[in-house]
Amino acid sequence: MEGIAGKIVLITGGSSGLGEATARYLAARGAYVAIAARRRDRLDKIVSELEALGQTARAYTLDVTNRLQVSQVVEAVEREFGRLDVIINNAGLMAIAPIKRLMVDEWDRMIDINIKGVLYGIAAALPIFERQRSGHIINLSSVAGIKVFAPGGSVYSGTKFAIRAISDGLRQEAGNTLRVTCIEPGAFESELKAGSGDKESRKAVEQFYNIAIPAESVARAIAFAISQPDDVDINEIVLRPTLQEF
Repeated sequence: MEGIAGKIVLITGGSSGLGEATARYLAARGAYVAIAARRRDRLDKIVSELEALGQTARAYTLDVTNRLQVSQVVEAVEREFGRLDVIINNAGLMAIAPIKRLMVDEWDRMIDINIKGVLYGIAAALPIFERQRSGHIINLSSVAGIKVFAPGGSVYSGTKFAIRAISDGLRQEAGNTLRVTCIEPGAFESELKAGSGDKESRKAVEQFYNIAIPAESVARAIAFAISQPDDVDINEIVLRPTLQEF
């Protein structure tokens, strides 16, 4: 796609699922991809496979709950590639369980990853984009950020509603040089469905995910937003399996 080739794209949560699918999709279209996650062995394998195809990719070890690490990785990408065009705040956790189960540790983890991790990415990338007078922030929300997924997903929905609010507020503050996109997918193939420590809830989610679409379907939506001319800002994209009612 025009508008993708040559762009420097950093993807958090890049070791599997949507992050990996997006890296592969964008790299095949000429983007230079930087994938960041905790599982370095998995990242290195993906990079090796992309480089074998003649594509450009780099791996960075990252825990998005660590603000210093996020800043260091963003700075390293800019230093190595000379600029940063797009950051995709993709790392996420979906720990589904009714509130009455009091899975407080999982609530904390979702807030740290799904909200604070995104804010850390924004905080690290925004000064670079302001210096460049260009840049694109893409945040991953969910259809559960449009309608509360309950019972079981109330806290998860809360984190994803927050990402929609943050994204729209940033868009309004951004001026004419920064693009902001919020992606709100339904069920797609990823490790998200196994994120809950509550066995009953996890089993129900895994059954629900029988209708999941490939992660590449969401990657195509991300690529569509990136590929637009600089004066076009795709603010929100909602997509779900045709079979999904919620």
